[in-house]
Amino acid sequence: MVSNDGETSAGAPFLSYHEPDIVSVLTLISFFYLLVMSDWIADKILRAGLIGQIIVGLLYGLPVGNILALEWQETFIVLGYLGLLIIIFEGGLTIRLDLLRQNFILSVIAALVGVLTPIALSFGLLYGGWGFGALEAFIVGTALCSTSLGTTFVVINSASKDVDFSQTRIGTVLISAAILDDVCGLVLVSVIHQLRGIADGSNLGWIIGRPILASGLLAVLTPLVAMFIAGPLFSRFVEVRFAQFKHASNIVLMVFVLCAFLAISAYAGASMLFGAFLAGAFTSSLPSKHPEGPFVGVLSREHGESTAGKSPTFVHTFEKYVSHVQRFILQPLFFASIGFAIPFLDMWTGEIIWKGVVFTLLMLLGKVVVGVCVPLWDLLVDRQRSPLEKGQLSTGRSFAPTSWAPATLLGTAMVARGEIGLIIIQIGLNETPFLSQKAFVIAVWAIVLNTIIGPVGVGLLLKRVGTRIADDKLWGTQKRATEEDHGNHEEEKNSHVEGRRFLLELA
Repeated sequence: MVSNDGETSAGAPFLSYHEPDIVSVLTLISFFYLLVMSDWIADKILRAGLIGQIIVGLLYGLPVGNILALEWQETFIVLGYLGLLIIIFEGGLTIRLDLLRQNFILSVIAALVGVLTPIALSFGLLYGGWGFGALEAFIVGTALCSTSLGTTFVVINSASKDVDFSQTRIGTVLISAAILDDVCGLVLVSVIHQLRGIADGSNLGWIIGRPILASGLLAVLTPLVAMFIAGPLFSRFVEVRFAQFKHASNIVLMVFVLCAFLAISAYAGASMLFGAFLAGAFTSSLPSKHPEGPFVGVLSREHGESTAGKSPTFVHTFEKYVSHVQRFILQPLFFASIGFAIPFLDMWTGEIIWKGVVFTLLMLLGKVVVGVCVPLWDLLVDRQRSPLEKGQLSTGRSFAPTSWAPATLLGTAMVARGEIGLIIIQIGLNETPFLSQKAFVIAVWAIVLNTIIGPVGVGLLLKRVGTRIADDKLWGTQKRATEEDHGNHEEEKNSHVEGRRFLLELA
C-alpha cells in the first residue's frame, strides 16, 4: 500500500508497501460479507438477491454512510462494470442462436415498444402535465427507455435451479429485446451528450449517426464473419488442436475475442455492452457441428477433460474459471456500485416523493405493455398455421390463457432500468444545461423503484408458474434444430434450409 502521505519510498519508482490498518481491513471484510449475506436474505424474502446488494452499496457508499473511502468506491465501480461486461458476455455465450434467429422480428417489435412507450409517456406527463421542458422530458424518457442487461441476465439465470430460462423461447426474446433496448438507449446517449451543442448551432448529424451506424454494422457483420470466414477457418485449422490443450486454449480464445470486440465497439462509437454480447455469441458460433468435432458429443465438463480427441466447451471453461469470480466478487460489486450512484438524501421531500411514485407507476406500465407483443404475435402466427399444426400445439385451452404467463414474464423482466438508466440520467444532469435537479430526482425515483419491482415481480412469477412457462410448447424450452450428440445430418440440413428461408423472408 502507499504511505499515508501518498509518496513513494525515497522518491523511488515503486510504491512502498505498508500493512493496512485494522479499520480498513475490517471495513472491507464487513462490506464483502454483507454483500453475500444480503444477497441470500433478499433472495429468500424477495426472490431477488441483487436488491440486498444495492442496499449495501447505498449504505456503504457516498449517498448514506460514506463508510468506504472514495478511491475504493471508484475502484469498485470499475470492477463492477467489468463484472457487468462478463455477465453480458456469458449471456451471449449461452444464448440459443437458433431461437435468436427465429424470433428476431418479434424481438425487434418488443424492443421498439419498450423504447417508444416510456419516451412517449414521459413527454405526456412531464412536458404536458407537470410543465417540465421538452428536452427534460426527452432526457428522462431516454433514461427510462433502457432495460438493465445485467439485472435481466442475473434474474433469468438465478430464477430457477431446475430450468435454464435463457434456453426458452420467451427467454431468448427477452434477452434480445433487452439488448436492443440498451443499444437504442446508448445511441440516444450520444444525442444527450451533444444537446449542449444546440445552443452553439452545432451540426449533430454525424455525432448522432455514428453510434447508429456502428451498432448496425457490428450487428450485421458479426454473424457474417462468423459464418463465412472465422467459423470455417476455425473448424479447418484451429479446432483440432483445441483437444490437446483443453481449457487453456478455450480461455485464451475467449479473452482474445472479448477484448477485440470491446475495443472495436468502443473505438467505432458503439456500446461496449453490445460488443460484449456479440463477443459471446461470436465465440459460441465458432465450433463445427461435425460428429467428429472436439466440441460435439461432450456430455459434461469431466467428459471433455478426460476423453481423448474431445475438449470441454466454452461454457464449461467459463463455469470452471470465471463464473465463481463473477458470482461472488464482480457481480456483487456491480450491484453495489448502483447503490453508490443513488442520490438517496435528495429523494425525501413531499413533492418529489409523490411525483416520483406516480412517475414510477407510469414507467412500470411503459415496460409491462411490452408483454402484449406475445399474445398479439400468437394471434398473428396462429392464423398462418395449418390445421395439423394447430392440433399439435393445442393444449385444450383458448389462445389467451396459454399466453398470459410468458407475456407477463416478458413485460415484468423488462421493467428494471438499473445501471444504464442511472448512467444516462447522470449524463443529462452533469453534461447538459437542460435537466433540472427536480426532474433528475424524479427520474431516479422511477429508476430505483423499477429496478426493485422488476426482479421481485419476476421472482414471484417464476416461483408460481415458472415450470408452466418452461414446459409451454410455444414459448418454453424448444427442441434444438440439430441433435449434436447423435450427429443427425438430416436435421442439420433442415435447419440450414430454415435459416435461408428466414433470411429470404426478411429480404
